Amino acid sequence: MTPPRASGPETVTSTTRRKVPARRAVVIGGGISGLAAAALLARDGFAVTVLEQRTQLGGRAGSWEQDGFRFDTGPSWYLMPEVFDHFFQLLGTSADAELDLVKLDPGYRVYSEGYDEPVDLRADREANIALFESIEPGAGARMRKYLASAEDTYAMAIRRFLYTTFQDLTKLAAPDVLRRLPKLARLLIEPLATFAESAVRDRRLWQILGYPAVFLGTSPYAAPSMYHLMSHLDLADGVLYPKGGITEVISAVERVARAEGARIIAGAKVERIVVEDGVATGVVHRDRDGGQHTAPADLVVSAADLQHTEMQLLDREHRTHGAAHWKERDPGPSAVLVYLGIDGPTPGLLHHTLVFTEDWKANFGAIFGDDRHVPDPASIYVCAPSATDPSVAPRGSSNLFILVPLPADLSIGKGGVDGAGDYEVERIADRAIDVVAERAGVPDLRDRIRVRRTIGPRDFADDLNAWNGSMLGPAHTLKQSAFFREKNASTKVEGLYYVGASTIPGIGLPMCLISAEVLLKRIHGDTSTEPLPTPLGATS
Repeated sequence: MTPPRASGPETVTSTTRRKVPARRAVVIGGGISGLAAAALLARDGFAVTVLEQRTQLGGRAGSWEQDGFRFDTGPSWYLMPEVFDHFFQLLGTSADAELDLVKLDPGYRVYSEGYDEPVDLRADREANIALFESIEPGAGARMRKYLASAEDTYAMAIRRFLYTTFQDLTKLAAPDVLRRLPKLARLLIEPLATFAESAVRDRRLWQILGYPAVFLGTSPYAAPSMYHLMSHLDLADGVLYPKGGITEVISAVERVARAEGARIIAGAKVERIVVEDGVATGVVHRDRDGGQHTAPADLVVSAADLQHTEMQLLDREHRTHGAAHWKERDPGPSAVLVYLGIDGPTPGLLHHTLVFTEDWKANFGAIFGDDRHVPDPASIYVCAPSATDPSVAPRGSSNLFILVPLPADLSIGKGGVDGAGDYEVERIADRAIDVVAERAGVPDLRDRIRVRRTIGPRDFADDLNAWNGSMLGPAHTLKQSAFFREKNASTKVEGLYYVGASTIPGIGLPMCLISAEVLLKRIHGDTSTEPLPTPLGATS
C-alpha cells in the first residue's frame, strides 16, 4: 500500500475540513541515511522520531577526540559534491551554506611498491591527463577517452540508476540507455581491473584507476567496469574537504533534520520492530537507564544494516530474507583503523595518501578470495587532515588516520586505546605504522605517538551492528549492484522501509543521502529515475 502524501504537521481534508494528525514515522539509526531520511520525511509532513542506540550520531561517520586531537572515525573522502548540494537544496539550503568546503590540490598522493617517488593526483582533468602522459607516453590520449567515458557513464547513472526504486524497470529503457546498450553490456561483464589495464600499462596508473573499487567495498577484479565512472569523481571533478571534517557533514544533516521538526533520541537501543497483522506499527527500544518503551508508528524506516534489521529486529515470518540468503551474499571488507596523534610533522603525506603493494592479485585475493586472510603486506590508506585543517590537532602536531582493508572476519578482534586492543588488531596496526613511517620520512614515528586508538572488525559488529564486522556494507559486485541489490521496502511487512548502505543505491555517504530520497519516492509510488525537483515542497 502506498501511504498518502502528508501536507504538514496536520492534514486537512477538503470535504470536512477536519484536522487529521500527521502520520508518524520512526527511523531506526542516526547515521547519515537515517538523519537524511528524517529530514526529508519531516519536510514531507510526517511526525518523525529518530532512535539512535549510541550517544553520538553519525554511525560509521563518527568522531573521536583526545588530548586536543579530533578524528573522523570512518568516511574521510568528500566526493560527488553535487549529491550533497542537491540534498540540501531539497531542504531549501545548499552545501555552500551549510559547510566550509575547500578543494584539495593535489587531491591525493599514491605510493606504489617498487617506486621511490610518489604520484600526486591533481585537482582537475587536464592536469591529470598531462600527469598520466608524463609517466607513460601515449597514456594522455587514452586517458582523455577513458575520462570522457567515465563522465558519460556517471551522468547516465545519475539520470537512470541511482535515484530510482527499480519498481518499474521499463523506465530504464529510456533512449539514452538503449543507445548505450552495447557499451553497457561490456561495462557490466568486464571487470574494472581489465578495463583499467586496457587504458594504461604502467602499474602505478592502472592501480590508480582500479583502486576506487575499494570505495565500493569490493575488488577491482570483481567490480564491474561500469564503476570506472568513479574516476570522473577524483580525476576530473577533484576532491573536496569540509573544514572540521566529515563530522561537520553529519552535524549539518542533523541540523536540517531538526529544523524540519524531526525528534532525535540518542541512547535508544532498538530491540524489535512491532508487526501487527502484517503491518509495522511501532518500535520497541530501551533508554539509557534500561527502561523499555514502544514508539508507535504508521511507518518504520530502518537505517541499520539490513542483515541486522532482518535477522535481529524481525520475527522469522516477517523477514524478506532469511539466513540462507545472507550466506550467499558478500558483506564487503572490514578493516583495522588506526588513529594517531603525532608530535611534529609527517612531510611525506598529503591529506589523502594511498600506499599500494605490487602484487594486487594476492592483496585483493586475501581480502575477497576463497581463502580469506589478512594480507601481508597490505595496501593501506592514510588520511592526514591536519595538513589542511589545523583545527583537528594541536599546533605543531599531526593527526593521522590509517585504514588497512581486511576480510570481514570477527575473529581478528577488537581495537583499543594505547595498544589495549586484541593482539592481531594491534599487530596489524604496528605493521601499518611502520609503513607510514617509511613513506612519510619519519623513522621515529612510533616515538612521536601521543595518542593511539585502534578499531577492528569486532568493533564494527558490536558498536554498529555491522554484518560480519563490515566497515562499509555489502560489496558492489555485479550480483549486489543496482536492481540486484536488496530493495528499500520489506516484501513481508507493510509500512517497513530501508535506507543506508545495505540497500539501493549502495555504499558511501553520497549513496546514503540518495537512499533517503529514493525512500521518499518509494513511499509515494514515484517510479521516476531522476533526482526530485528542488526544493521539496509539501503538497496536499
